[in-house]
Amino acid sequence: MTSAIQTEAARPRSAKKEKKPSNGKLQRNLEILLLAAPAIIVFVGFVILPLVLGFYYGFYRWKGFGMPSETGEFAGLDNYITALKDPTFQAAIGHTFIVVIGSLVIQAPIAILFALLLNQKFKGRGLVRTLIFVPYVISEVIVGTGWSLLLQKTGAVNELLSYIGIDGPDWLADPKIAMITLLVIISWKYIGFAVILMLAGMQSIPEELYEAAKVDGAGFWQMQWSITLPLLAPTLRIWVFLSMIGSLQLFDLVNIIWGSYISETAGVSTMATYMVRNGRDSGNYGYGSAVAIIIFIISLIVALVYQKFVLNRDLEGALTEQKQAKKRAAKRAKEAQRLAAASEVK
Repeated sequence: MTSAIQTEAARPRSAKKEKKPSNGKLQRNLEILLLAAPAIIVFVGFVILPLVLGFYYGFYRWKGFGMPSETGEFAGLDNYITALKDPTFQAAIGHTFIVVIGSLVIQAPIAILFALLLNQKFKGRGLVRTLIFVPYVISEVIVGTGWSLLLQKTGAVNELLSYIGIDGPDWLADPKIAMITLLVIISWKYIGFAVILMLAGMQSIPEELYEAAKVDGAGFWQMQWSITLPLLAPTLRIWVFLSMIGSLQLFDLVNIIWGSYISETAGVSTMATYMVRNGRDSGNYGYGSAVAIIIFIISLIVALVYQKFVLNRDLEGALTEQKQAKKRAAKRAKEAQRLAAASEVK
C-alpha cells in the first residue's frame, strides 16, 4: 500500500520532468517585435498610410479641404488617365529620365577619377576631400539661389564672359542649354557623395593585391582596370541605385532655380514639379495625389527592375559558397544513386 502511494505521488513529478523545457522562441519573438515596433510604426505612418490615402484621394476631384467623399467629386480613374495622356506630363517624364541617365554618365567617371586621386597619399589630401564634399552638405535652397543669381542673363557668369568678348547665353531660359545647365548643377551638388562612396569602396580593397600586381610588372592604370574597378563594382551599383531614385524624385533644385512655370518652357520640368504645379498650386489635390501615385509606381518599377537584374548579382555572389555546397551535395546524391543502381543490377 505504501509503495503504491509513493508511485502515485511520483507520477506527477515524472510527468513534469518529461515536459520539454521552453526554448525561448516566444520570448525571442516578443523581443524582436518590441525592438522593431518603433520602426514599423514610423514606416506605416510615413510610407504606407500616405500611399493608401494618396491612392484614395486620386479617385476624386478634390480641393483639399474636408473629406473627399463629402466635399469632392468622385472621378474614378479619370485623374490617372488624364495625367498619363497629358503631353506636358509625358514631357516631364522624359526630362526626368534624361536627368537620371545624364547624372550617371557625368558623375560616375568624374567620381571614380576623383576617388582614385584622393586614394593616393599627397599633401593637402584632407583639404581636397573637404572641398569636394562641401557642396553635398549645403542646403538645396542655398545652392539653387546661388546658381540662379550666377546664371541669370545679367549674372556674374555672363559678366565674366563679357570681359573676354563673349556674349553669354541665357543659361536658364534657353531650352537648348537649360537641361545641360541643370545637369552641371546637379553634378556639382552631388558629386561629393559619389566620391565618398567610391573612396570608401577603394579603401576596402586589400593592399596585397596591388603589391602582387606590382611584382608582376603591372602599371598604375593596369592595376586600376584589373583590380580597382572590378572590386569597386558593388559600391558602384549601390551608388547608381541611390542616384536613380534621387533623380526620379528631383524637385527642389528645379523649383528653386526655374520655378514650376518656367521649368516647363525651359524644358527642365520633372514629374515632381508637374505634380506640384498641377496639384497643390492649382488647388486640385485629387489630381496631384494621382500624379504622386504614378510617380511612386514608376520609381517602384525602376527599383524592382534594377534590383532584379543588377543588385541580385551581389546577393548571388555572397551566396556562392552555399550554392557550391548544394551542388556538391546534389552531385554526391546522384553518385550514390548511380552506385546503388549498379549494385542492384549486379
